Amino acid sequence: MEPRKVIIMGAAGRDFHNFNTVFRGNTTVKVIAFTAAQIPDIDGRRYPAELAGEGYPEGIPIYAEADLTDLIKEHNIDEVVFSYSDILYSDLMSKSAIVNAAGADFRLIGPNASMVKSTKPLIAITAIRTGCGKSQTTRRVAELLTEAGKKVAVIRHPMPYGDLVKQRVQRFGSLDDLKKHDCTIEEMEEYEPHIVRGNLVFAGVDYEAIVRAAEQEADVVLWDGGNNDFSFYKPDYTIVVVDPLRPGHELNYYPGEVNLRMADCVVINKIDSADPDDLDEVRHNIREVNPNATVIDAASPVAVDNADLLRGKTALIVEDGPTLTHGEMEFGAGVVAANKFGVKDIVDPRPWLRGKLLDTFETYPYIGSILPAMGYGAEQMADLERTIDAVDAEVVVIGTPIDLRRVINIKKDTVRVSYDLQEIGKPDMKDALAKFL
Repeated sequence: MEPRKVIIMGAAGRDFHNFNTVFRGNTTVKVIAFTAAQIPDIDGRRYPAELAGEGYPEGIPIYAEADLTDLIKEHNIDEVVFSYSDILYSDLMSKSAIVNAAGADFRLIGPNASMVKSTKPLIAITAIRTGCGKSQTTRRVAELLTEAGKKVAVIRHPMPYGDLVKQRVQRFGSLDDLKKHDCTIEEMEEYEPHIVRGNLVFAGVDYEAIVRAAEQEADVVLWDGGNNDFSFYKPDYTIVVVDPLRPGHELNYYPGEVNLRMADCVVINKIDSADPDDLDEVRHNIREVNPNATVIDAASPVAVDNADLLRGKTALIVEDGPTLTHGEMEFGAGVVAANKFGVKDIVDPRPWLRGKLLDTFETYPYIGSILPAMGYGAEQMADLERTIDAVDAEVVVIGTPIDLRRVINIKKDTVRVSYDLQEIGKPDMKDALAKFL
């Protein structure tokens, strides 16, 4: 029989992992192409032959998702595999309709087919949407494990936007490693907060090779998920973060609901900012689909390094890019800090946008008056710097997980916002981890 011809729809992450675990070395299928969405400027590349393995001497081309229908018809594709995350169910099924209308099957690959088993105990931290608070939850878990005498390795969800061969297995033990691996702002936002706390971080493209490297240096492995993807590894314990500022999303986005149903522990973050009715809705939905999960109430209170610079001033707010774009959040920690510490006015950056940031606001018009820290490459980082420099504001509020002042030149006065997970009441994270430990 001829091999089934497959296209993998992705965003430079889950798509490569699904290929590596399900299709690489499988002679019954032939992956004709990847398509790319969500992340700018990742189409037009190739998944390299060095990673694709036997049967792909020229690698695998990556096209824009807009080309999908033409690719299905041109190559007589049998099956399209959807392989990215943080998508509304109606949008997901619309993509399924596009694929079926072009004649191909539409497939979602589940945990059993794609999860790699670690030889070390593994805790997975995931979420129901981008921007729920996975990062600070992972930091809190790492802190408790370290206090218990465990050596921890954090494996971060992939962001392979550069040379994929060089990025096959990446190890970050110091801030110098961020420069060594030529990291984007998006990568630094996830790696740096762990590194400065002494946590060893691994990431890359080939996640079986990555976990084997991490196992050599750790007693416990933490999966720090991206978007609302489910874990690449078979977890011994799963913690899922939900967001009462987006009630109902826990049951309406893929694969966020998958995470919620698989959770051993659910963290309801941001309860200090949530409307009581919205909080009740989220609690009800957790009980409906996963009544046996441990539920932890939590907040992520903000702090700033110089509150005096904010009072009575006009401020430009810079927030985490993915949270504002495909995460669909209308504000983040920067806005919370600006309101808390008495900013006179939040300045809308749209009249001063430069370069690719114009495209970002066109694609995601609901962003509004907050500036997303888009930095998937040198050009976007330069556009971000030029935009911040042009905006007529007295102070810049940096609400991103990393200190942007370290990677771009900001000439205005700046205030850095920080935030960590704070459990409220009982049970807390120590209680949740007690049985696991």
